[in-house]
Amino acid sequence: MSEYFLLFMSAVIVNNFVLTRFLGLCIFFGVSKDFDASVGMGMAVTAVITLSSLFAWLVYTYVLVPLNVTFLTTITFVLLIACFVQLLEMIVKKYTPTLYKLWGIYLLLIAANCVVLGVPLINVESGFNFGKSVVNAFGSGVGFAVALVLMASLREKLRLADVPKSLQGLGIAFILAGCLALSFFGFSGMIS
Repeated sequence: MSEYFLLFMSAVIVNNFVLTRFLGLCIFFGVSKDFDASVGMGMAVTAVITLSSLFAWLVYTYVLVPLNVTFLTTITFVLLIACFVQLLEMIVKKYTPTLYKLWGIYLLLIAANCVVLGVPLINVESGFNFGKSVVNAFGSGVGFAVALVLMASLREKLRLADVPKSLQGLGIAFILAGCLALSFFGFSGMIS
């Protein structure tokens, strides 16, 4: 059990895709302007990563490997992710239209997000079993959500600050992201 806990904490903090590997930055900078949008997007990305990794492991293990067509891994995973994002879009559009409008184009960018594709590929490459794949995917999603919510919190606080005109907007966002990344790099080496 401790092995799964360490894998989860490693995915959330030590190997955070946004703040230590610098992946998925388009959604990170685009959605982090609004706290509510960030919380919702964090949950959406976590759900898509977890579900797509779960099904990707099953398809890889029980279809691609037995048929000896592992060269189709990437395209298969992309198709699975696109299906989950499309399903997510339909659900969000129907049940929370306000959030759908708030996210805009960033909802569809989940399908093209390198984190969402990277996690299932890393799970397969690392030889994780089903349980480890799900834990790593969920931890990676939670790590993405944590980074997004932290950034949104800081950006909302900065609206009240006296930021020089030349740094307003994306300039100060990059500085904040750098400071967050430095703080997360402090955890490197703690859990492998």
